[in-house]
Amino acid sequence: MFVVGADLTRLSCDDVLVPTDRSLRVARSWRPLLPDELITDRQDDGDCVGLSWSGRERVLEVPGDGPRRTWLVDTVDDGGHGLSWLLDGAREALAAVARREVTGPVHGRARRLVGLPALGTGWGGAAGQRGALLQQLLPVLREAAEEHGFDIALVLRGPSDLAAAQRVRRGQDGGWELPDHLRQLAEQLGERARRGQLALFVGAGVSAAAGLPTWERLVDELATRSGLDDALREGLSGLPPQDSAALLARELGSDQLEAFVAERFGPGSYALAHALLADLPVQEFVTTNYDPLVELAASDIGRQVRVLPYEEAEPGRPWLLKLHGDAAHPESVVLTREEYLQFGSTGAALAGVLHSLLLTRHVLFVGTSMLDDDLIRIAHQVRTALQTQGSGTARRTGTVLALREDPARARLWERDVETVAMSPADGSPAEAARRLEVLLDLIGCLSTPPTGYLLDPAYRGMLNDEERALAGALRTVAEALPPEASSTAALEVADLLRRLGHGSSAADGEEPPRELVRGPRDDRPREQRPG
Repeated sequence: MFVVGADLTRLSCDDVLVPTDRSLRVARSWRPLLPDELITDRQDDGDCVGLSWSGRERVLEVPGDGPRRTWLVDTVDDGGHGLSWLLDGAREALAAVARREVTGPVHGRARRLVGLPALGTGWGGAAGQRGALLQQLLPVLREAAEEHGFDIALVLRGPSDLAAAQRVRRGQDGGWELPDHLRQLAEQLGERARRGQLALFVGAGVSAAAGLPTWERLVDELATRSGLDDALREGLSGLPPQDSAALLARELGSDQLEAFVAERFGPGSYALAHALLADLPVQEFVTTNYDPLVELAASDIGRQVRVLPYEEAEPGRPWLLKLHGDAAHPESVVLTREEYLQFGSTGAALAGVLHSLLLTRHVLFVGTSMLDDDLIRIAHQVRTALQTQGSGTARRTGTVLALREDPARARLWERDVETVAMSPADGSPAEAARRLEVLLDLIGCLSTPPTGYLLDPAYRGMLNDEERALAGALRTVAEALPPEASSTAALEVADLLRRLGHGSSAADGEEPPRELVRGPRDDRPREQRPG
């Protein structure tokens, strides 16, 4: 069972639970999950779906033939039944999902992934009891995941919701199925992330979980588009990937190649791993991927990531360096042998950013085989710089999360990074990828600041006496801030209050001050926002 900050309409899932009521009204934010022909009535407070209940059941499957299935769940408690009624609805919905037969999970996952929001916290019966709901809902979801044999992602959008859920998980033991050495690694990396010492390198393996091609598949897709005859296509397999790409680029021409890159690697659904990585309290990201999925996942939880070198980095804001180009700028993509060679001489400034991170941070490598020529060159340069004159000693500058054991590759890189495998060499790649997600989920739980909901009135019930007293004093400070505060001191205080959850909830009739809200304000009921 995962807890993640994301947008359920863009998270790659097999099944998604969408809240509704007896009139089958849903918030417009859920429309991407519903066929247009099913929308019968559009209103300001939501749209009605052209289906009907057959009795007192609370779950309806939305017709469709795509890989992702949507389920409507009645979460509006008109009878005052309380939290137990909402929990029973979650159980009923997950049991209905389990009865649906599927040929295989989306994009080759080891298990189906079912996504749902915190049911009942908007129009439903738990609008003012989010803390109590999380404390009771999380065990129900863990039990359902174990009973039905699929994975469940509780998807939240508000920083205070995520912080509160992670606190509940730490107190309940979230049930992460990991061996002791991976739990210890999660604690170490979580501590580094909390202290601002961790940076992330995201490789192609992460985007493969969202259906994007690896190098081998990319070459095959390019060959199909180019129309090469069978003899030449067979010969491609004997060439290094960059040389295969060079031949195909020549066949296609620059215009067709750029159009293909822009189309194939453009915006789309992101994988669970993208969301788990984007949730981490990390400010510096580096990738060799062309797609925008990391920055999309980050933006869906209010983190506006600056993409380098196309945008200017800003103090205090996270950034993502795209070493090998961006699909939004297809002319920048590094794909062929010639482009790799040119990058080696002209990309020194970009490589220097990764040099700096390896020297000043601990870099966590996810989804990369560490065979990229540029990575090898950069690691060698950093190793040389770190060696003490005359002693020949150096330190490891990062951790590689590999799917399967590869003793030779681990030995090759042992002077630079620690390589940690998710499974033995003969293990299932899909199961190894799932274990990586579980590890990232635990790192995220351990690194989430425990104070992110302190000033959110929806979670007052989770505070102890000392925390309540502190929250009361801080609310007095918030009330003293001028509405149009613009001084440096006022903005610093406002930022601190926001990070402590002030303005995260409109519960109890409170209107969050605009200057304390992270990103554009969303006036929809919290449960009815995507995720």
